[in-house]
Amino acid sequence: MTIQNNTGTSTIQKKTNVRWLIVTILFVLTAVNYADRATLSMAGSSIQKELGLTSISMGYIFSAFGWAYVIAQLPGGWLLDRFGSKRVYAICLVFWSFSVMLQGSAAFFTGLTAAAVLFCFRYLMATFEAPSFPANARIVAAWFPKQERGTASSIFNAAQYFATVIFAPLMGWIIHSYGWHYVFLVMGCIGLCMLFVWLKFIYDPKEHPMSNQAEVDYIAEGGGLVSMDMQQAGEKKKGPSLKLIKQLLTNRMFLGIYLAQYCINALTFFFISWFPVYLVQARGMDILHAGFAAAIPALCGFGGGILGGVFSDFLLHKGYSLSFARKLPIVLGMLLSMTMIGCNYVDSIPLVILFMALSFFGKAFGALGWAVGSDTFPREIAGLAGGLFNMCGNISSITTPIAIGYIVAKTGSFEWALVFTVAHGVIAAFSYLFIVGDIHRAELQH
Repeated sequence: MTIQNNTGTSTIQKKTNVRWLIVTILFVLTAVNYADRATLSMAGSSIQKELGLTSISMGYIFSAFGWAYVIAQLPGGWLLDRFGSKRVYAICLVFWSFSVMLQGSAAFFTGLTAAAVLFCFRYLMATFEAPSFPANARIVAAWFPKQERGTASSIFNAAQYFATVIFAPLMGWIIHSYGWHYVFLVMGCIGLCMLFVWLKFIYDPKEHPMSNQAEVDYIAEGGGLVSMDMQQAGEKKKGPSLKLIKQLLTNRMFLGIYLAQYCINALTFFFISWFPVYLVQARGMDILHAGFAAAIPALCGFGGGILGGVFSDFLLHKGYSLSFARKLPIVLGMLLSMTMIGCNYVDSIPLVILFMALSFFGKAFGALGWAVGSDTFPREIAGLAGGLFNMCGNISSITTPIAIGYIVAKTGSFEWALVFTVAHGVIAAFSYLFIVGDIHRAELQH
Protein backbone atom coordinates (compact mmCIF):
# COMPACT_ATOMS: atom_id res chain seq x y z
CA MET A 1 0.00 0.00 0.00
CA THR A 2 1.33 3.49 -0.86
CA ILE A 3 0.88 6.61 1.27
CA GLN A 4 1.90 10.23 0.88
CA ASN A 5 4.62 11.52 3.19
CA ASN A 6 5.11 15.16 4.22
CA THR A 7 7.10 15.95 1.08
CA GLY A 8 4.33 14.74 -1.20
CA THR A 9 6.21 11.69 -2.47
CA SER A 10 4.77 8.18 -2.30
CA THR A 11 6.15 5.59 0.06
CA ILE A 12 5.23 1.96 0.64
CA GLN A 13 3.66 1.28 4.01
CA LYS A 14 5.14 -1.76 5.72
CA LYS A 15 2.41 -4.07 6.89
CA THR A 16 1.98 -4.88 10.56
CA ASN A 17 1.86 -8.48 11.79
CA VAL A 18 -0.91 -8.29 14.37
CA ARG A 19 -2.41 -11.52 13.01
CA TRP A 20 0.39 -13.48 14.70
CA LEU A 21 -0.43 -11.82 18.03
CA ILE A 22 -4.05 -12.86 17.51
CA VAL A 23 -3.16 -16.51 16.88
CA THR A 24 -0.82 -16.45 19.90
CA ILE A 25 -3.76 -15.42 22.09
CA LEU A 26 -5.87 -18.19 20.53
CA PHE A 27 -3.03 -20.59 21.30
CA VAL A 28 -2.85 -19.62 24.99
CA LEU A 29 -6.62 -19.70 25.45
CA THR A 30 -6.89 -23.07 23.73
CA ALA A 31 -4.14 -24.41 26.00
CA VAL A 32 -6.16 -23.30 29.05
CA ASN A 33 -9.28 -24.77 27.44
CA TYR A 34 -7.67 -28.19 27.05
CA ALA A 35 -6.01 -28.06 30.45
CA ASP A 36 -9.45 -27.52 31.97
CA ARG A 37 -10.69 -30.61 30.12
CA ALA A 38 -7.72 -32.62 31.42
CA THR A 39 -8.18 -31.74 35.10
CA LEU A 40 -10.45 -34.74 35.68
CA SER A 41 -8.04 -37.00 33.83
CA MET A 42 -5.11 -35.98 36.03
CA ALA A 43 -7.18 -36.29 39.20
CA GLY A 44 -8.95 -39.42 37.95
CA SER A 45 -6.99 -42.08 39.81
CA SER A 46 -7.18 -40.17 43.10
CA ILE A 47 -10.90 -39.52 42.65
CA GLN A 48 -11.57 -43.14 41.69
CA LYS A 49 -9.73 -44.40 44.76
CA GLU A 50 -11.29 -41.90 47.18
CA LEU A 51 -14.85 -42.37 45.90
CA GLY A 52 -14.57 -46.12 45.21
CA LEU A 53 -15.66 -45.78 41.57
CA THR A 54 -15.27 -48.49 38.91
CA SER A 55 -13.64 -48.01 35.50
CA ILE A 56 -17.11 -48.01 33.93
CA SER A 57 -18.28 -45.27 36.30
CA MET A 58 -15.19 -43.19 35.52
CA GLY A 59 -15.85 -43.69 31.81
CA TYR A 60 -19.30 -42.16 32.20
CA ILE A 61 -17.95 -39.26 34.26
CA PHE A 62 -15.29 -38.61 31.60
CA SER A 63 -18.04 -38.70 28.96
CA ALA A 64 -20.01 -35.90 30.66
CA PHE A 65 -17.87 -33.45 28.71
CA GLY A 66 -18.74 -35.11 25.43
CA TRP A 67 -22.51 -35.17 25.95
CA ALA A 68 -22.68 -31.46 26.65
CA TYR A 69 -20.06 -30.47 24.09
CA VAL A 70 -21.88 -32.26 21.28
CA ILE A 71 -25.34 -31.02 22.24
CA ALA A 72 -24.13 -27.41 22.53
CA GLN A 73 -22.29 -27.21 19.20
CA LEU A 74 -25.15 -26.10 16.96
CA PRO A 75 -26.57 -23.58 19.47
CA GLY A 76 -23.02 -22.35 20.09
CA GLY A 77 -22.35 -21.93 16.37
CA TRP A 78 -25.63 -20.07 15.94
CA LEU A 79 -24.78 -17.75 18.85
CA LEU A 80 -21.46 -16.94 17.16
CA ASP A 81 -23.27 -16.07 13.93
CA ARG A 82 -25.91 -14.06 15.79
CA PHE A 83 -23.91 -12.14 18.42
CA GLY A 84 -20.30 -12.25 17.23
CA SER A 85 -17.18 -14.13 18.21
CA LYS A 86 -15.67 -11.71 20.70
CA ARG A 87 -18.77 -11.27 22.85
CA VAL A 88 -19.84 -14.94 22.90
CA TYR A 89 -16.33 -16.25 23.61
CA ALA A 90 -15.85 -13.81 26.51
CA ILE A 91 -19.12 -14.77 28.21
CA CYS A 92 -18.44 -18.47 27.74
CA LEU A 93 -14.91 -18.11 29.13
CA VAL A 94 -16.28 -16.73 32.39
CA PHE A 95 -18.86 -19.47 32.85
CA TRP A 96 -16.63 -22.39 31.86
CA SER A 97 -13.95 -21.17 34.32
CA PHE A 98 -16.46 -21.06 37.17
CA SER A 99 -17.67 -24.53 36.17
CA VAL A 100 -14.10 -25.83 36.45
CA MET A 101 -13.72 -24.34 39.91
CA LEU A 102 -17.01 -25.84 41.09
CA GLN A 103 -15.93 -29.37 40.14
CA GLY A 104 -13.64 -29.23 43.17
CA SER A 105 -16.72 -28.94 45.39
CA ALA A 106 -17.20 -32.70 44.91
CA ALA A 107 -14.63 -33.08 47.70
CA PHE A 108 -17.36 -32.02 50.17
CA PHE A 109 -19.56 -34.97 49.23
CA THR A 110 -19.21 -38.73 49.12
CA GLY A 111 -20.15 -41.64 46.90
CA LEU A 112 -22.70 -41.15 44.16
CA THR A 113 -23.42 -37.58 45.26
CA ALA A 114 -19.80 -36.59 44.66
CA ALA A 115 -19.83 -38.38 41.32
CA ALA A 116 -23.02 -36.54 40.34
CA VAL A 117 -21.45 -33.19 41.28
CA LEU A 118 -18.44 -33.94 39.10
CA PHE A 119 -20.66 -35.03 36.22
CA CYS A 120 -22.91 -31.97 36.41
CA PHE A 121 -20.21 -29.31 36.62
CA ARG A 122 -18.11 -31.04 33.94
CA TYR A 123 -21.25 -31.03 31.79
CA LEU A 124 -21.65 -27.29 32.34
CA MET A 125 -17.98 -26.65 31.59
CA ALA A 126 -18.33 -28.41 28.24
CA THR A 127 -21.50 -26.50 27.39
CA PHE A 128 -19.70 -23.18 27.72
CA GLU A 129 -16.54 -24.42 25.97
CA ALA A 130 -18.56 -25.50 22.92
CA PRO A 131 -18.22 -22.26 20.87
CA SER A 132 -14.45 -21.95 21.40
CA PHE A 133 -13.12 -23.94 18.44
CA PRO A 134 -15.69 -22.66 15.91
CA ALA A 135 -14.76 -19.15 17.09
CA ASN A 136 -11.06 -19.94 16.62
CA ALA A 137 -11.72 -21.09 13.05
CA ARG A 138 -13.74 -17.94 12.29
CA ILE A 139 -11.00 -15.69 13.66
CA VAL A 140 -8.27 -17.49 11.70
CA ALA A 141 -10.33 -17.26 8.49
CA ALA A 142 -10.72 -13.53 9.12
CA TRP A 143 -7.14 -12.73 10.08
CA PHE A 144 -5.11 -15.00 7.76
CA PRO A 145 -4.75 -15.36 3.99
CA LYS A 146 -5.12 -18.86 2.58
CA GLN A 147 -1.37 -19.44 2.28
CA GLU A 148 -0.90 -18.91 6.05
CA ARG A 149 -4.10 -20.46 7.27
CA GLY A 150 -2.74 -23.99 7.72
CA THR A 151 0.07 -22.72 9.92
CA ALA A 152 -2.25 -20.48 11.94
CA SER A 153 -4.80 -23.26 12.46
CA SER A 154 -2.09 -25.72 13.46
CA ILE A 155 -0.78 -23.22 16.02
CA PHE A 156 -4.03 -22.91 17.94
CA ASN A 157 -4.77 -26.62 17.46
CA ALA A 158 -1.32 -27.56 18.79
CA ALA A 159 -2.19 -25.81 22.04
CA GLN A 160 -4.02 -28.96 23.14
CA TYR A 161 -0.62 -30.71 23.36
CA PHE A 162 1.16 -27.71 24.85
CA ALA A 163 -1.53 -27.71 27.55
CA THR A 164 -0.34 -31.12 28.72
CA VAL A 165 3.34 -30.12 28.52
CA ILE A 166 2.81 -27.13 30.79
CA PHE A 167 -0.16 -28.07 32.95
CA ALA A 168 0.17 -31.86 33.46
CA PRO A 169 3.29 -31.53 35.67
CA LEU A 170 1.69 -28.59 37.48
CA MET A 171 -1.55 -30.47 38.08
CA GLY A 172 0.32 -33.61 39.13
CA TRP A 173 2.28 -31.58 41.69
CA ILE A 174 -0.86 -29.85 43.02
CA ILE A 175 -2.68 -33.17 43.42
CA HIS A 176 0.35 -34.81 45.04
CA SER A 177 1.00 -31.90 47.40
CA TYR A 178 -2.45 -30.54 48.27
CA GLY A 179 -5.15 -32.93 47.05
CA TRP A 180 -7.14 -33.43 43.87
CA HIS A 181 -9.83 -30.80 44.52
CA TYR A 182 -7.30 -27.91 44.50
CA VAL A 183 -6.41 -28.50 40.87
CA PHE A 184 -9.91 -27.40 39.80
CA LEU A 185 -9.68 -24.17 41.78
CA VAL A 186 -6.29 -23.21 40.31
CA MET A 187 -7.27 -23.93 36.71
CA GLY A 188 -10.54 -22.02 37.00
CA CYS A 189 -8.70 -18.95 38.27
CA ILE A 190 -6.27 -19.09 35.34
CA GLY A 191 -9.20 -19.07 32.90
CA LEU A 192 -10.73 -16.00 34.53
CA CYS A 193 -7.42 -14.14 34.22
CA MET A 194 -7.38 -14.80 30.47
CA LEU A 195 -10.66 -12.91 30.06
CA PHE A 196 -8.83 -9.58 30.35
CA VAL A 197 -6.37 -10.53 27.61
CA TRP A 198 -9.23 -11.52 25.30
CA LEU A 199 -11.15 -8.27 25.78
CA LYS A 200 -8.08 -6.09 25.28
CA PHE A 201 -6.59 -7.63 22.13
CA ILE A 202 -9.29 -9.36 20.05
CA TYR A 203 -10.84 -7.26 17.27
CA ASP A 204 -11.64 -7.53 13.57
CA PRO A 205 -8.61 -6.80 11.33
CA LYS A 206 -10.13 -3.51 10.13
CA GLU A 207 -10.86 -2.34 13.68
CA HIS A 208 -7.76 -3.48 15.54
CA PRO A 209 -5.87 -0.49 16.99
CA MET A 210 -2.50 -2.18 16.34
CA SER A 211 -2.98 -3.23 12.68
CA ASN A 212 -2.61 -1.02 9.60
CA GLN A 213 -4.27 -0.93 6.19
CA ALA A 214 -1.35 -2.72 4.55
CA GLU A 215 -1.93 -5.79 6.72
CA VAL A 216 -5.68 -5.68 6.09
CA ASP A 217 -5.06 -5.50 2.33
CA TYR A 218 -2.57 -8.37 2.52
CA ILE A 219 -5.13 -10.54 4.33
CA ALA A 220 -7.94 -9.67 1.92
CA GLU A 221 -5.81 -10.21 -1.21
CA GLY A 222 -4.85 -13.68 0.06
CA GLY A 223 -8.46 -14.75 0.55
CA GLY A 224 -8.86 -13.78 4.22
CA LEU A 225 -12.43 -12.80 5.10
CA VAL A 226 -11.34 -9.74 7.15
CA SER A 227 -14.39 -10.13 9.40
CA MET A 228 -14.49 -12.51 12.36
CA ASP A 229 -18.20 -12.89 11.82
CA MET A 230 -18.03 -13.77 8.13
CA GLN A 231 -20.81 -11.56 6.85
CA GLN A 232 -21.01 -8.64 4.50
CA ALA A 233 -22.47 -5.37 5.70
CA GLY A 234 -26.24 -5.42 5.69
CA GLU A 235 -26.46 -9.18 5.18
CA LYS A 236 -29.18 -10.83 7.22
CA LYS A 237 -27.89 -13.09 9.98
CA LYS A 238 -28.97 -16.70 9.58
CA GLY A 239 -30.17 -18.94 12.36
CA PRO A 240 -29.74 -22.71 12.66
CA SER A 241 -31.94 -23.55 9.65
CA LEU A 242 -32.62 -27.26 9.09
CA LYS A 243 -32.33 -26.62 5.36
CA LEU A 244 -28.79 -25.30 5.76
CA ILE A 245 -27.82 -28.18 8.05
CA LYS A 246 -29.22 -30.65 5.51
CA GLN A 247 -27.03 -29.13 2.79
CA LEU A 248 -23.96 -29.72 4.93
CA LEU A 249 -24.95 -33.26 5.92
CA THR A 250 -25.67 -34.32 2.33
CA ASN A 251 -22.37 -32.97 0.99
CA ARG A 252 -19.89 -35.79 0.37
CA MET A 253 -16.86 -33.62 1.15
CA PHE A 254 -18.28 -32.61 4.54
CA LEU A 255 -19.38 -36.16 5.38
CA GLY A 256 -15.82 -37.37 4.84
CA ILE A 257 -14.40 -34.50 6.87
CA TYR A 258 -16.86 -35.16 9.72
CA LEU A 259 -16.03 -38.88 9.83
CA ALA A 260 -12.30 -38.20 9.86
CA GLN A 261 -12.65 -35.59 12.60
CA TYR A 262 -14.62 -38.05 14.71
CA CYS A 263 -11.75 -40.54 14.41
CA ILE A 264 -8.99 -37.99 15.01
CA ASN A 265 -10.79 -36.80 18.15
CA ALA A 266 -11.07 -40.40 19.37
CA LEU A 267 -7.27 -40.43 19.51
CA THR A 268 -7.31 -37.07 21.26
CA PHE A 269 -9.77 -38.19 23.91
CA PHE A 270 -7.77 -41.28 24.74
CA PHE A 271 -4.87 -39.00 25.57
CA ILE A 272 -6.85 -36.42 27.56
CA SER A 273 -9.04 -38.87 29.46
CA TRP A 274 -7.49 -42.32 29.95
CA PHE A 275 -3.77 -41.84 29.26
CA PRO A 276 -2.73 -40.67 32.77
CA VAL A 277 -4.94 -43.40 34.26
CA TYR A 278 -3.20 -45.91 31.95
CA LEU A 279 0.21 -44.81 33.23
CA VAL A 280 -0.90 -45.18 36.86
CA GLN A 281 -2.97 -48.36 36.66
CA ALA A 282 -1.34 -50.33 33.82
CA ARG A 283 2.25 -49.14 34.24
CA GLY A 284 2.41 -48.65 38.02
CA MET A 285 3.45 -44.98 38.08
CA ASP A 286 2.45 -42.57 40.84
CA ILE A 287 0.48 -39.46 39.86
CA LEU A 288 3.44 -37.08 40.26
CA HIS A 289 5.65 -39.06 37.86
CA ALA A 290 2.70 -39.77 35.55
CA GLY A 291 2.19 -36.01 35.17
CA PHE A 292 5.76 -35.53 34.00
CA ALA A 293 5.68 -38.66 31.83
CA ALA A 294 2.48 -37.50 30.11
CA ALA A 295 4.22 -34.25 29.20
CA ILE A 296 6.74 -36.04 26.93
CA PRO A 297 4.25 -37.36 24.33
CA ALA A 298 2.41 -34.05 24.61
CA LEU A 299 5.61 -32.15 23.77
CA CYS A 300 6.00 -34.35 20.68
CA GLY A 301 2.36 -33.69 19.86
CA PHE A 302 2.98 -29.96 20.10
CA GLY A 303 5.88 -30.22 17.66
CA GLY A 304 3.88 -32.45 15.34
CA GLY A 305 0.90 -30.10 15.40
CA ILE A 306 2.99 -27.10 14.35
CA LEU A 307 4.96 -29.03 11.73
CA GLY A 308 1.81 -30.47 10.16
CA GLY A 309 0.42 -27.01 9.44
CA VAL A 310 3.77 -25.62 8.30
CA PHE A 311 4.29 -28.60 5.98
CA SER A 312 0.80 -28.19 4.53
CA ASP A 313 1.39 -24.49 3.80
CA PHE A 314 4.83 -25.32 2.37
CA LEU A 315 3.16 -27.64 -0.14
CA LEU A 316 0.76 -24.83 -1.08
CA HIS A 317 3.69 -22.44 -1.63
CA LYS A 318 5.30 -25.05 -3.90
CA GLY A 319 2.25 -25.01 -6.12
CA TYR A 320 0.48 -28.18 -5.02
CA SER A 321 -3.30 -28.15 -4.88
CA LEU A 322 -5.15 -27.31 -1.68
CA SER A 323 -6.49 -30.88 -1.55
CA PHE A 324 -3.04 -32.46 -1.80
CA ALA A 325 -1.48 -29.99 0.65
CA ARG A 326 -4.09 -30.74 3.32
CA LYS A 327 -4.55 -34.47 2.74
CA LEU A 328 -0.90 -35.61 2.64
CA PRO A 329 0.03 -34.58 6.22
CA ILE A 330 -3.31 -35.90 7.51
CA VAL A 331 -2.79 -39.36 6.00
CA LEU A 332 0.88 -39.58 7.01
CA GLY A 333 0.03 -38.47 10.54
CA MET A 334 -2.77 -40.97 10.99
CA LEU A 335 -0.55 -43.83 9.85
CA LEU A 336 2.17 -42.80 12.32
CA SER A 337 -0.40 -42.62 15.13
CA MET A 338 -0.71 -46.42 14.93
CA THR A 339 2.67 -46.84 16.66
CA MET A 340 0.74 -46.71 19.95
CA ILE A 341 0.01 -50.40 19.47
CA GLY A 342 3.66 -51.15 20.19
CA CYS A 343 2.97 -50.47 23.88
CA ASN A 344 1.19 -53.84 24.04
CA TYR A 345 4.44 -55.66 23.32
CA VAL A 346 6.90 -54.00 25.70
CA ASP A 347 7.33 -53.78 29.47
CA SER A 348 9.85 -50.95 29.52
CA ILE A 349 8.42 -47.60 30.65
CA PRO A 350 10.82 -45.62 28.38
CA LEU A 351 9.66 -47.67 25.38
CA VAL A 352 6.02 -47.11 26.31
CA ILE A 353 6.65 -43.36 26.43
CA LEU A 354 8.53 -43.57 23.10
CA PHE A 355 5.66 -45.35 21.32
CA MET A 356 3.13 -42.95 22.82
CA ALA A 357 5.28 -39.98 21.81
CA LEU A 358 5.48 -41.20 18.19
CA SER A 359 1.75 -41.83 18.15
CA PHE A 360 0.96 -38.43 19.63
CA PHE A 361 3.33 -36.73 17.15
CA GLY A 362 1.59 -38.46 14.24
CA LYS A 363 -1.91 -37.71 15.48
CA ALA A 364 -0.98 -34.04 15.92
CA PHE A 365 0.82 -33.82 12.55
CA GLY A 366 -2.36 -34.97 10.84
CA ALA A 367 -4.82 -32.93 12.93
CA LEU A 368 -5.57 -30.35 10.23
CA GLY A 369 -9.34 -30.59 10.50
CA TRP A 370 -9.79 -26.96 11.52
CA ALA A 371 -7.55 -25.77 8.69
CA VAL A 372 -9.73 -27.77 6.31
CA GLY A 373 -12.77 -26.23 7.99
CA SER A 374 -11.45 -22.71 7.47
CA ASP A 375 -10.94 -23.62 3.80
CA THR A 376 -14.39 -25.15 3.26
CA PHE A 377 -17.09 -23.68 5.56
CA PRO A 378 -19.65 -21.55 3.67
CA ARG A 379 -18.99 -17.88 4.43
CA GLU A 380 -22.59 -17.09 5.36
CA ILE A 381 -22.89 -19.72 8.10
CA ALA A 382 -19.30 -20.28 9.20
CA GLY A 383 -20.30 -20.45 12.87
CA LEU A 384 -23.07 -22.96 12.25
CA ALA A 385 -20.85 -25.03 9.94
CA GLY A 386 -18.06 -24.98 12.51
CA GLY A 387 -20.49 -26.02 15.22
CA LEU A 388 -21.76 -28.96 13.14
CA PHE A 389 -18.18 -29.99 12.33
CA ASN A 390 -17.21 -29.84 15.99
CA MET A 391 -20.38 -31.66 17.03
CA CYS A 392 -19.70 -34.59 14.69
CA GLY A 393 -16.05 -34.70 15.66
CA ASN A 394 -16.74 -34.65 19.37
CA ILE A 395 -19.26 -37.47 19.41
CA SER A 396 -16.09 -39.50 20.03
CA SER A 397 -15.63 -37.59 23.29
CA ILE A 398 -18.72 -39.52 24.44
CA THR A 399 -18.03 -42.90 22.88
CA THR A 400 -14.27 -43.17 23.47
CA PRO A 401 -14.16 -42.77 27.28
CA ILE A 402 -17.16 -45.06 27.77
CA ALA A 403 -15.92 -47.72 25.34
CA ILE A 404 -12.47 -47.77 26.92
CA GLY A 405 -14.03 -47.97 30.38
CA TYR A 406 -15.99 -51.07 29.35
CA ILE A 407 -13.01 -52.64 27.58
CA VAL A 408 -10.76 -52.20 30.61
CA ALA A 409 -13.47 -53.46 32.99
CA LYS A 410 -14.22 -56.56 30.89
CA THR A 411 -10.64 -57.51 29.90
CA GLY A 412 -8.81 -56.32 33.00
CA SER A 413 -6.16 -54.55 30.89
CA PHE A 414 -5.64 -51.70 28.44
CA GLU A 415 -4.36 -53.83 25.52
CA TRP A 416 -7.61 -53.94 23.54
CA ALA A 417 -8.28 -50.33 24.49
CA LEU A 418 -5.14 -49.35 22.57
CA VAL A 419 -6.24 -51.46 19.58
CA PHE A 420 -9.63 -49.75 19.68
CA THR A 421 -7.94 -46.33 19.75
CA VAL A 422 -5.49 -46.81 16.85
CA ALA A 423 -8.21 -48.27 14.58
CA HIS A 424 -9.64 -44.75 14.41
CA GLY A 425 -6.44 -43.47 12.79
CA VAL A 426 -6.86 -45.97 9.96
CA ILE A 427 -10.45 -44.89 9.34
CA ALA A 428 -9.49 -41.19 9.34
CA ALA A 429 -6.82 -41.78 6.68
CA PHE A 430 -9.29 -43.82 4.60
CA SER A 431 -11.87 -41.05 4.79
CA TYR A 432 -9.55 -38.35 3.45
CA LEU A 433 -8.21 -40.66 0.73
CA PHE A 434 -11.49 -42.07 -0.58
CA ILE A 435 -14.47 -40.03 0.67
CA VAL A 436 -13.60 -36.31 0.97
CA GLY A 437 -12.62 -35.69 -2.66
CA ASP A 438 -11.64 -32.16 -3.73
CA ILE A 439 -11.26 -29.67 -0.86
CA HIS A 440 -12.86 -26.30 -1.69
CA ARG A 441 -15.00 -23.51 -0.20
CA ALA A 442 -18.61 -24.73 -0.23
CA GLU A 443 -21.34 -22.50 -1.60
CA LEU A 444 -24.88 -22.53 -0.23
CA GLN A 445 -27.82 -23.30 -2.49
CA HIS A 446 -30.44 -20.60 -2.05
